[in-house]
Amino acid sequence: MTLLQRCEEGVMMLTLNRPEALNALTTQLLLDLAKALEEARDPTVRTVVITGAGRAFCVGQDLGEIQGKEISYKNHLQHYALVVERIRELDKPVLTAVNGVAAGAGLSLALAADLRLASSASSFTTAFSRIALVPDTGMSYFLPRLVGWSKAFDLIAFSPRLSADEALQLGLVDRVFAGETFQEEVLTLARQLAQGPTKALGLLKQALNKSATATLKEMLECEADFQEIAGRSRDHAEGMRAFLEKRTPTFTGE
Repeated sequence: MTLLQRCEEGVMMLTLNRPEALNALTTQLLLDLAKALEEARDPTVRTVVITGAGRAFCVGQDLGEIQGKEISYKNHLQHYALVVERIRELDKPVLTAVNGVAAGAGLSLALAADLRLASSASSFTTAFSRIALVPDTGMSYFLPRLVGWSKAFDLIAFSPRLSADEALQLGLVDRVFAGETFQEEVLTLARQLAQGPTKALGLLKQALNKSATATLKEMLECEADFQEIAGRSRDHAEGMRAFLEKRTPTFTGE
């Protein structure tokens, strides 16, 4: 199986499972990942975590799959695009837990998430320029929005290898945990999100997606529309009751 999938306590854990190839991406793995992200629309799933088996998160495309073949990169990248689109369109949090090296399209995959968590043993590199390619899988969209235009150019053109702490300082990742406690820390954070107000978090995600290209006026209107929806949710009613009763709310995601 190229992808391991399990769901516990509202957290769907998706593990890229080609450790012998540092979880390099194949067409089959991308199809499996896209299918799992579609299944994550199930309301019992409230948070998704994508991580890697073994010592790597993902080193990008498996070059052995395409070497020596006449392929259309444009057609081939449709599989990658589908995965990125499903991550961004899923109306619940998606976390990438970078347990080791993230390179090329593997780094792009990590950047597409709502939160990027890194082990202190992880490392990051854009890699594309090393084989005379341009960034793909959304890297040219996400990277400059995280680090700025000129730093994105620097990271792509020179492809340095960044440590987890360097990635944190640049804003490539949001949190770094010690390697020995990494899995436990990731699950703790994922469970916290899974116990949160899922509908409101989904609307938050839609609003942030829209804000990338919207005007202030458009975002003010969007916020008002989304607040109307959130304000009618059961979780909002529960949150208000819990606040007044001075207790922790119990959200159901509805």
